Amino acid sequence: MNRDFSAANRIVVKVGTSALTYETGKLNFYRIDRLARDLCDLKNRGKEVLLVSSGAIAAGVNRLHLPQKPDTVSGRQAMACVGQSALMELYNKCFADYGYNAGQFLLTKDVFDNAERKKNFQNTVEEMLKYNVIPVINENDSISIEEIKFGDNDNLSSLVARLVHADLLILLSDIDGVYDKDPRSNADARLIHTVEDLSAEIKCDKSAKPGALGTGGIYTKITACADAARNGIDAVVANSKNMNVIYDILEGKDVGTYFVGDKKNGR
Repeated sequence: MNRDFSAANRIVVKVGTSALTYETGKLNFYRIDRLARDLCDLKNRGKEVLLVSSGAIAAGVNRLHLPQKPDTVSGRQAMACVGQSALMELYNKCFADYGYNAGQFLLTKDVFDNAERKKNFQNTVEEMLKYNVIPVINENDSISIEEIKFGDNDNLSSLVARLVHADLLILLSDIDGVYDKDPRSNADARLIHTVEDLSAEIKCDKSAKPGALGTGGIYTKITACADAARNGIDAVVANSKNMNVIYDILEGKDVGTYFVGDKKNGR
């Protein structure tokens, strides 16, 4: 199926922890700067851009020079407290270098369960976009408990895309897309290029685990993209290691896995 995202004006980009860090766990400043540059370039094209970013806990681990993230919930929440400000410092600097400002949203699931809070979120996003501010959205890991957790930023990005009536959702990860098997342990794994039938079960290895600093996995990406597509939003899972990946997607190149939005349910 031909991909044509030329008309996509409002774009939500989700970046996972693995896309922001090296295998050592240290922050990948080059990739973060390139991401900021690309998003600002999209703004220069007249696009509306929102960023859903993981990485707060990893940024906290880096800031405190720890060998790995803590095992306890309170320990990870402490890392998020430190890391949120560190991550936003970095985003603010990178966006400012290319002429734009960032504004932070820290969300918990109860925001989406409350009609008034949900509307306040939508109104604030619209105002930020009006002022050419790039919203940077993350789960509020420093206070989240099981009852109000999204669980991962993949599903959060889909909820955000639906609430802001996005045209396109891009999930950037550390693999090329959705495979029928885990490509990290199966040399014969086959990339699924396009998903059109959203009612059919996607035949893939859903047990593939996220990296040491991440919280999602391929199953959450499938769930998020399928949810967005059912609500009329085109969605693509692709590899952030391809430094031109955002441009490749918008130019309609066959990269990643494309979940075709059900246009009967579009904005």
